[in-house]
Formats: sequence, structure tokens, C-alpha cells
Amino acid sequence: MNFKIGGVPEHFNYPWRLAIESGAFKDLNISLHWSDMTGGTGQMIKGLETGSLDIAVLLSEGISKAILQGVKAKIIEVYVNSPLQWGIHVPLKSMSNSLRDLTEPKFAISRFGSGSHLMSYVLAKKFGIPYSQLKFNVIGDVYGGIWALEHQEADIFLWEKYTTSPFVQKGSCRVIGQIDTPWPCFVIACRDSLFTEHSEIIHAMINLVKSVAKQVKNDPQSPEKLAWRYHLKENEVGQWLQETEWNLNEVSLEDALRSTVEFLAESGLILPHEQEQWQKKLF
Repeated sequence: MNFKIGGVPEHFNYPWRLAIESGAFKDLNISLHWSDMTGGTGQMIKGLETGSLDIAVLLSEGISKAILQGVKAKIIEVYVNSPLQWGIHVPLKSMSNSLRDLTEPKFAISRFGSGSHLMSYVLAKKFGIPYSQLKFNVIGDVYGGIWALEHQEADIFLWEKYTTSPFVQKGSCRVIGQIDTPWPCFVIACRDSLFTEHSEIIHAMINLVKSVAKQVKNDPQSPEKLAWRYHLKENEVGQWLQETEWNLNEVSLEDALRSTVEFLAESGLILPHEQEQWQKKLF
């Protein structure tokens, strides 16, 4: 069985890469082709729509919104239980130290419907900024986001804080805080038709990745290995490993994603009729 899978080229997906590189899926008669998706969740949603991806490891809020608005996919499993820690990045010479310092802030986002887009609404809600005041500049990926800050094309850029740490350390931008997702950050989604036909083998594949994630979590050499692979500092990787909870057990999808759907509805990112029977649509 051949599957095309996509995910961000970040430390969260190390268990997938390790399983593929070690040949672990061969025992399941699975050939898994991994594609790095530097454009994040928005790029993966497009891949599921066009069929260039069969399976994607992507952000809960982005894929939930996409499915409720018609994308033919299903969420199969929570991949990471812990929240994503989004760094709030501003230009290096910006005088802003809080979102309250900005009127009508312009956010650099990878795509509309992406995590960097949707989390801007979470941030605005926290600081009491009307959603109507938010402005956006679509920049494609993390490199575009850093470029936008360096060239005054954006006031704020939200991205996972450990991934952007090298850019902060070399002076490309500043971090003025962080905001965490109020729900489990990563889920695994699959094209509708594929999951209907191959649900058993897909679940077996996910269970294998869970076992690899457990090994990574418990391996004392993981900080060194991950730091080398993803160009991060070893002490930062150690801290990240302590904070990250891969889903190693059974998690209720309905319980995990209820707050996600409620926020999408409250913020006007989905319409009332799109929220109806959301459990049936998502799972």
C-alpha cells in the first residue's frame, strides 16, 4: 500500500521521519512517501483537496475549519495532545512590546485558513482587539514571515517558538511573548475516500508512529539528535521534549476538538450552518 503524507519539517514530526528511515512500515506492507510542507497547514489542506496528499499531520484549528467548510477529509487521530507554543515575533527595531501597542496590526500569515492566520484571532481575543481591525500579509512560510518583518511588510508574525529560535538569535526579529493554542495542536487527517477503504491499515500505521514517539520521548540522546537535525540548541530541545505530549493513548476526538469548533464559530470563522453536526463532519 502506497501513501503520500505531508507534515511540517519540524521536530514534532521526527517520529514519522524516524519510522520511515528505519523501514518500520515495511512490516505493515506500507510504502510511505513523506513531503515536507514548509507552507504549513494551509499548504497541506490544499494537498488533501487536490489529491497530492493522502494523509496530513496538521494543526487542529486549520483542518477543522477546512472540513466544516467542505474539504473532503476526516480527522483520524490527535497526534500531539499538548498545545503549540506560538512565538509573537515583531521587527527587530519595533517599539512594540505588546499587541496593545499596535492599532490595526498587520499579521504575516502563511495562508488564509492556516494556523498563523487563525491564531491571530486567538491573540486578538486575548488582548481585546476587534477582529475587524486585523490586517494580513500572505507570505507562504516561515522564511517569508521573517522576510516580512525584516522589510516592514508586517507588524507581527506568529510561528512555533522553537522553530524560529535561530532567527531570533541571529537578530532577524524579536519575540515579545507567546500564545498557546487552547486545544491539542496537531491531528492526523486523511482524504475521505482513502480512509473509508483503508481505515484498518491507517490505524495500524498511526499506532506504529505512536510507539516510535514513545521511544523518542524516553531516549536520553533525543535532545542531541533533534538539535542536530533541526538546527536547534540542545537545551531548547530538552525543554521542548518536556513540554510536548505526543498522543500515546486513546483520546476522544470530540472532547479534544470541541473548544476548537466553538472558537471558530464564536470568532465568525465558520458560519452557524457549518457548525451544525460538526462531529459527524469532522470524524
